[in-house]
Amino acid sequence: MPEGDTVWRLAQRLDDALADSPLTRCDLRVPRLATVDLTGRAVREVLPRGKHLLTRIEGGLTLHSHLRMDGAWKIYAPDERWRGGPAHQIRAVLGTAAHTAVGYRLPVLDLLRTAEESRVVGHLGPDLLGPDWDPAEALRRLLADPARPLGDALLDQRNLAGIGNVYKSELCFLLRASPWLPVGELPDPERAPAIAKKLLEANKRRPARITTPSARPDRRLWVYGRGGRPCPRCGAPVRTSGQDPAAPQGPSADERITYWCPVCQPAP
Repeated sequence: MPEGDTVWRLAQRLDDALADSPLTRCDLRVPRLATVDLTGRAVREVLPRGKHLLTRIEGGLTLHSHLRMDGAWKIYAPDERWRGGPAHQIRAVLGTAAHTAVGYRLPVLDLLRTAEESRVVGHLGPDLLGPDWDPAEALRRLLADPARPLGDALLDQRNLAGIGNVYKSELCFLLRASPWLPVGELPDPERAPAIAKKLLEANKRRPARITTPSARPDRRLWVYGRGGRPCPRCGAPVRTSGQDPAAPQGPSADERITYWCPVCQPAP
């Protein structure tokens, strides 16, 4: 599930593969961009912004993409077979002499002027892995609606950018707070952005997320994915439930299953 750390790592890989090289191939397979040809233009850089990817291209253009739940960018050598899915799922192809980046199942793909990037990412709160990170501003936004459930507030990218369902569940556990606790009732609320920052920074270069002291595959996460299994801290069965996402473009509730321990995270 792509969250801020995954997107940050992907942006680094795309930047390494494409930056400072002219495009020898450009194929954007969405109707409104079907006639766009960027061949000959150099890719300046690929940047993450929360869960968004911004591929800046010579001439003041930015290709904006978002993975949502199923999207993926794959990078291939010139003679390597593409293996990211069937051809009809390809939405973008950006090729240089050395690498080809193929975007599969991208639900969001836009081309805009770099000077107008705020149209697609200007609504986001402070980026947990970005140069604009501001814990005080993130806390202010989290607490702006004190009655809002903690889990919803953490998922809302307008508060702080980069948290998805995995980190929402893990962060609530580490805060010892129910995901349905009104965020204004959270003790020491400044710990929420601080721990979120620590988790994403620790995992941004790891292929597998770890939020516990253990690197064992079955003990890497506290509660996420452990529905019905014992809580690693107290042994109570981890519970699951749907939780409506707050973000206006978020996936449906059944794709945002919340995991929590009813003992370590008592109901509000």
